[in-house]
Amino acid sequence: MADIGKDIAKAKRLLEAGELVAIPTETVYGLAANALDEDAVAKIFEVKDRPGFDPLIVHAGTVTQISGIVEDIPGPLLKLAEKFWPGPLTLLMKKKPLIPYLVTSGLENVAVRVPDHPMTGELLRILDFPLAAPSANPFGYISPTLAEHVQDQLGEKIPYILDGGHSEVGLESTIVGMDAGRVFVFRLGGTEVSAIEDIVGVVTVMPQSSSNHKSPGMLKSH
Repeated sequence: MADIGKDIAKAKRLLEAGELVAIPTETVYGLAANALDEDAVAKIFEVKDRPGFDPLIVHAGTVTQISGIVEDIPGPLLKLAEKFWPGPLTLLMKKKPLIPYLVTSGLENVAVRVPDHPMTGELLRILDFPLAAPSANPFGYISPTLAEHVQDQLGEKIPYILDGGHSEVGLESTIVGMDAGRVFVFRLGGTEVSAIEDIVGVVTVMPQSSSNHKSPGMLKSH
């Protein structure tokens, strides 16, 4: 079984060694790996039994770190970042070449966010790389909101679970992107559409799918 603890330095060492670590966020617990290490990212898909066409969300500690991951932050999305980060909002933007296509399932856009959890925020700020981190559960299972949930589902497959208590939101992040100057919501989640529209005006909400898609979280199961 996995070790469970509050040792951020231990989590850092494991991630730097290419291992997986379950991390707490305000939404749900994530299964994290170095987003720049393709071998480490491949372990996420293997442990979760996740299909390769389902992209991952990349987490960073600050907006400045995000700017090192994406080519550009369009104006409307920057307004959302300034309003809702750190928090349960993920933005979909054109990736820089350092992000492996395995993370994005071959797509040019990468989903990024700054999570609002003190332990994971500290971890992200002391790492030299961002973290790819989908929910820490087998594909199709209920997303975990406690370290014990991760232990029950994945404890035999990962070395460490960083215990940050109960995930307060308990619902995945809302995913927002742009196409042809329009703002789209690709997944409903912890940030209300009405709050987003207060910042950027009317948005289009995309339906979930059972097959290929443009964003993480668009499958009915994930």
